Amino acid sequence: MNLELILFIVLALIAAVSAVMVITQSHPVMSAIFLILNFFALAGLYLLLNAQFIAVVQVIVYAGAIMVLFLFVLMLLNTSSEFKVLTDKKFIKFFALLISAFVFVQLAYLIFFTKPSNAVKGNLNVSSQIGTIQNIGKELYTNYIIPFEAAGFLLLAATIGALILAKKKFE
Repeated sequence: MNLELILFIVLALIAAVSAVMVITQSHPVMSAIFLILNFFALAGLYLLLNAQFIAVVQVIVYAGAIMVLFLFVLMLLNTSSEFKVLTDKKFIKFFALLISAFVFVQLAYLIFFTKPSNAVKGNLNVSSQIGTIQNIGKELYTNYIIPFEAAGFLLLAATIGALILAKKKFE
């Protein structure tokens, strides 16, 4: 086994176990911490796929900004009342178990009884250059400059609108 396969197996196991821990933890802050671990494992998998930009965005945007927002919301919410929902309505647990079993059976069928397609033949040199920051920047500023600028103007308009709404009185 080569190093890439070993890293893939380790990162995939970390991602799978942390994803299960996210939904099985009783304390929401611990669930959010396992979600951060899952984001980092996915970033490692993106690096194995030579998608450096997506890996960096995964860490900065999701593990950084989105998780700060999640933790802020969790601190503001009263999570002690969420257990009443599960104890009052037993059919929710049964329905969740039924859906989980159905998804597990589908995944097991896909893993054990289907074969991967050989229709896609890729060039390794070309595919390793697609996810680099240089290639993404070149595509953004040459082929997709108008949508990129339109997104920038929309973000600028949203920022100006938020500033106007947040201002208490005009002077």
